[in-house]
Amino acid sequence: KKKVVVGMSGGVDSSVAAVLLNRAIGKNLTCIFVDHGMLRKNEFRNVLHDYECLGLNVIGVDASKKFFSELEGVTDPERKRKIIGKGFIDVFDEEAHKIKDVKWLAQGTIYPDCIESLSITGTVIKSHHNVGGLPEKMNLKLCEPLRLLFKDEVRRVGRELGMPEHLIGRHPFPGPGLAVRILGDITREKVEILQNADDIFIQGLRDWNLYDKVWQAGVILLPVQSVGVMGDERTYERAVALRAVTSTDAMTADWAHLPYEFLAKVSNDIINKVKGVNRVCYDISSKPPATIEWE
Repeated sequence: KKKVVVGMSGGVDSSVAAVLLNRAIGKNLTCIFVDHGMLRKNEFRNVLHDYECLGLNVIGVDASKKFFSELEGVTDPERKRKIIGKGFIDVFDEEAHKIKDVKWLAQGTIYPDCIESLSITGTVIKSHHNVGGLPEKMNLKLCEPLRLLFKDEVRRVGRELGMPEHLIGRHPFPGPGLAVRILGDITREKVEILQNADDIFIQGLRDWNLYDKVWQAGVILLPVQSVGVMGDERTYERAVALRAVTSTDAMTADWAHLPYEFLAKVSNDIINKVKGVNRVCYDISSKPPATIEWE
């Protein structure tokens, strides 16, 4: 039998594609979930558990050490994306080669990915994580069951397949993960600060019933330090920006008008609980001209 491998990201698109294929070909599908170390807090463990509950045949690979060493000292956004994209391909390739008779690579590519990666004017808006050089390198045929669907349609497919709502309703998350939400070079310490701040923001959105009203949200770690006061001590610590947008397809987006009381609570919680952060800003830019992510 010809086998299929699919790269999982924890996101809606790859999850729906995998469940759909699993329904069709069962054990002939192997899912590979690579942790580059820049996922959200506890996400690797939680998502792996979700996948197992869905009956998927999934291999989880913690490759964070590799990625952190390759990203050391790199500050240019496009270079970060390229290093992570290539690293992902290398790790995936290595795992896929351990499986016999693989002939197909499945991806959760959806229609907006194809549009943003098309070079109509000669400039690509940004290189997309999953429309990459994998199939050529591995000599596999490509299977993209969702490539003509928009995100809302993908979610409808997921619901038809009986997938749990917390997976279907998940906000989009960039392939390179928190690497494009840390401006400047990447270190484990910065990732941990960002994971903790992000966790407070996202959990807060859920607690206040705002999560489903927002298309995408996250925290950005800025390469800025500013003076603050803790007790009666002067501090000189990091600033973070909260980003939350409303959108229907990610092609355009408006900043979300979140309640002041909510922003005040999140800001307080982050400053009090996340060591190393003493200032919180809210990003009120729309797309265009600003993109949803900062890098």
